[in-house]
Amino acid sequence: MKITAQEEYGLRCIMHLARVPFGDTVNVRQIAEYEALSVAYVEKLLYLLNRAGLTESVRGAQGGYRLAYPAEQITLRQVLDALGGVLTADSLCNQFSGDREVCVHHGGCELHSVWSFVADYLSSVFSRITLKHLAEGTARPLVPSVLSRTEQTIPLAERQPASAVQTPLEGS
Repeated sequence: MKITAQEEYGLRCIMHLARVPFGDTVNVRQIAEYEALSVAYVEKLLYLLNRAGLTESVRGAQGGYRLAYPAEQITLRQVLDALGGVLTADSLCNQFSGDREVCVHHGGCELHSVWSFVADYLSSVFSRITLKHLAEGTARPLVPSVLSRTEQTIPLAERQPASAVQTPLEGS
């Protein structure tokens, strides 16, 4: 999975809003200065988040941006969708189709089931994590561990190069 600059910086901007009391506004210039981004770029990111209904703009002397909902009601998945979209197996497969519109392996790809699993897993994790979890640093326990070591897993330090491994036919 690749996180774009837009997704990373957009997450930083909405996290800035999540750290202030709900209903309080934050000036675009304050966010830009704190995140070391240009005002124009922060405005673009907040526009995308606003268009998705995750933030609200407030005009006037005390204006700025604020969350449209409490931080515990906005998920990481919603934010990523607003900023560019979450990885799907189909988007990945279509991205690498070679010279054709559709991948030559479409419908019979051995990798598609792996990409589907990874995409579904990430989507599930991103849907569980809220801005409140991120702001409080409590998101990690929400991520189910599917990467635990099993008997079939060989750590990199213990692996042998292919030339050093004897196959049953070679040893006979």
